[in-house]
Amino acid sequence: MRLAAVVALCLAWAMPAQAHDVPGDTQLHAFVKADGGRLHVLLRVPLALLQNVDLPRQGPGYLALAHVDEGLARAVVATDRDIHWFENGRRLTLASSRARISMPSDTSFGNFESARALVQGPPLPETAYVFWNQGYVDAHLEFPIESAESVFALEFRVAPALRDRIRLDLRYTLPSGVERAFDLRSSSDRVVLDPRWYQAAWTFAQAGFHHILDGPDHLLFLLCLVLPFRRLDVYLVGVVTAFTVAHSVMLIAAAYGLAPAGPWFTPLIETVIAASILYMAIENVLQPHWRRRWVASALFGLVHGFGFSFMLQTQLQFAGSSLLTSLLAFNVGVEAGQLLVLAVVMAGLGALRSIKPQADRAIGIVICALAGHVAWHWMVERGEALQAVLDGEPRLPLWWIPAAVGLLVILGWWGRRGRRLPMPGTGAADPESPGARHS
Repeated sequence: MRLAAVVALCLAWAMPAQAHDVPGDTQLHAFVKADGGRLHVLLRVPLALLQNVDLPRQGPGYLALAHVDEGLARAVVATDRDIHWFENGRRLTLASSRARISMPSDTSFGNFESARALVQGPPLPETAYVFWNQGYVDAHLEFPIESAESVFALEFRVAPALRDRIRLDLRYTLPSGVERAFDLRSSSDRVVLDPRWYQAAWTFAQAGFHHILDGPDHLLFLLCLVLPFRRLDVYLVGVVTAFTVAHSVMLIAAAYGLAPAGPWFTPLIETVIAASILYMAIENVLQPHWRRRWVASALFGLVHGFGFSFMLQTQLQFAGSSLLTSLLAFNVGVEAGQLLVLAVVMAGLGALRSIKPQADRAIGIVICALAGHVAWHWMVERGEALQAVLDGEPRLPLWWIPAAVGLLVILGWWGRRGRRLPMPGTGAADPESPGARHS
C-alpha cells in the first residue's frame, strides 16, 4: 500500500496541469438595462471560467453542441449564484433566462442591442467547432423589478480568491439613456450602479479613511510633520488641516483632468513624495522650524494631492453624477484618518518621552533617522523608475533628487541662522512660537 501510494503520488506529480487553471487575465462583459418591469442583464462569460459546469464534449475536446442545453442551464445557475443583483437593497430573483455558446471570434457584445440580438437569435450550428475552454457562454437574464427608477446594485463574486485576475466590464444604461461604465474586480463589496449623492459620499469617505491608513508614505510624512510638537491642540490640528486643504485642491484638479497626463508624471510625483519625507526628517534633526510648519505642510500637501489622485482614478467610476460631492467626501475621510493617526502618534510619543525625558532629543533623532533611511530608498527606487520612463528623452541625472532636497534644507537653515530655537517643550522659546505655548 505504501508503494502504491508513492507511485500514485509520482504519477500525479508528473501529469501535466489539468484544465482547471484560470488564464492570467479573464474578463467578463455585461450590459444592464431596466425596461418593461424587468432588469435585463446580458452577460458574456468565458468558457474558461465554467469548467466545473461540465459541458459535454466530443472528439479531442470540442463541445458537443447538440447536447449542450442542460450544461447551459447549469451555467446560468452558476452565474446567478456568483453575481447577485439588487433593487433598493433587495436581492432580485431570476425569472427567465436564455443562453448559447459563442465563438471566440464573435464581436456581438459591442452594445446592448447587438448582444441581445445575438442571444435571442439562432444558436450555433451543431457542426460548429468550439474547443471546451475557448469561446463564451452568452446569456440573457431577466429579473422582475418594481420600477426602472429604483436603485440597482450588484455583488460580483466570481472566484473571489482570484480577484486580481477576474474582471467585469459592465455597462449600465440609465432610464435617461446615459450609459455608465464600470471595471470591477471580483469581491464581496456591493456596487451601486447609479448611487444617490449620500451613497457616493459615504463610499468615498470610507475610501479616503482607509487610504490614509494604508498609505505608508503619507503616514511617514505625517509622523515627521508632527514629531517636534508635544501635544495635540488647535495649532497642530491646523498644521495637519493645511496639508489636507492643499492636497484636496490638487486632488479635485486632477479629477477634473487638470493634471499632466504623461507617463512620467506618476513616478515624478511619487519621487517628490519620498523627497518630502526625507526633507522633513532632515529638518527635524538639524533645526525644526515648527513655528511656520503649516507652510511646509501646505506646500508638500499640493504634491501629496496628486499622489492621492492616482489611487482615486479607479474609484471615480463609483461617483455616479456626484463627482464633486464624492471628492469632498474622500477628503473628509482622509482628514478623519489623519486625525486618528495624529492622536495615536502623539499619545505614543508622549508615552515614550515620559519614560526617558532626558533622551527627548535623541528619540527624535532616532525616529527621523529611520524615517529618512526609508524615504531615501523610496526616493532612489522611484527616481530610477522615473528615469526608465524618460529613457531616450532629455533628463537630469539621478543625483538631482538628493541635491534638490539638500538645497531646500540649506535654504531653510540659512533663513533661520542665528535664531537657534529649541525643540518645543525643551526650554525657553520664542513667545510667538507654538513651542512656547505648548511646552
